[in-house]
This record gives sequence, C-alpha cells and structure tokens, in this order.
Amino acid sequence: MQAIKTAIADVVVFEPKVFGDARGFFYESFNENVFAEATGLRPRFVQDNHSKSSKHVLRGLHYQIQQPQGKLVRVTQGEVFDVAVDLRSNSPTFGQWVGEILSAENKRMLWVPEGFAHGFVVLSDTAEFLYKTTDFYAPQHERCVIWNDPDLKIDWPIGESPSLSAKDAQGLSFLEAEKYMS
Repeated sequence: MQAIKTAIADVVVFEPKVFGDARGFFYESFNENVFAEATGLRPRFVQDNHSKSSKHVLRGLHYQIQQPQGKLVRVTQGEVFDVAVDLRSNSPTFGQWVGEILSAENKRMLWVPEGFAHGFVVLSDTAEFLYKTTDFYAPQHERCVIWNDPDLKIDWPIGESPSLSAKDAQGLSFLEAEKYMS
C-alpha cells in the first residue's frame, strides 16, 4: 500500500496494491503499520458506516464540535469527489480544503483527521461509500458547513446544483461555523 500526501499534510491518500487475475482481485484495505508510518497515528476505529447515494447527491460538510471523528473513507461501487476542510484554528492550513476522486476502480482511500469537516458528491449514477471512524456519531454535536461557502471556494466537479438533505441545505457559512470551533 502506498501513502500519498496531499496539499494538507495530515490528509493522506492510501492507494492499495491490487492483485488481480481472471478470477477477480485481492487487496489489503487497511494495514495499521502502513497507516502509522504515513500518519504517525494508531487510531482506534470504533464504528464503520456504509451509505449508498445517487448521482449529484452531496453529503456534508459534516463535523462534530465534541467527539470529533477521524475518518478513513473509501468507495466500493461508483465514484465520488471527496473533500476535507481543515477546521483546526491553530493549523497553518486552517480554512483550506483538499479534494480527491475516490472510486471502486481506483480503490483509493482517504484519511480525514479529527478536526476536519468532511463531505462528498456522487459523480456516477450511484455510489457506495464506506468509512471507519475514530469516535462514535454524536448527533447532538454534529454541525455542517454549507457546501458552496464563498470563503472556502470548493471546486466541486458538478455542473448543476447538488441534491442535499434538509440538514445539509441549512449548513452554516465557514465564518459562522468558525465561531463554534475550538
């Protein structure tokens, strides 16, 4: 497995070595030693989540003000554009974002550390999205930054307005959300 640094050093892409033949394929989707070497961390993953979404569904940009979650995310069917936004006020990359194409075909995974907002938009007809988290979902602490925030200027690769949940449509601006970040 290869670890690839992004423009925000703490956000890492993991690209597995895929072994395939006429029968199918095999790859290691997580290796604690490789993860630790790339990130300096040995997180305890406590929850796995799985979602399926249709084309142009955008989920996020979610974060938790308490019980922040690190997320190791991947796609097992379809393709998404996945985004991590640095919300760590003491970070030199505070307010910056990185985006990666994750797909069943490229089998890449993205490590989104604690202290980041996270979201994705589906680029294929449907996509199945799986992720491990370092803390439990706490709906009372969940917040959302609006997907099209003018200060973040995320370059979502879609030509139309995305399909949003009611909760995500009510996301705060980055400047408003900043008031509630530690």
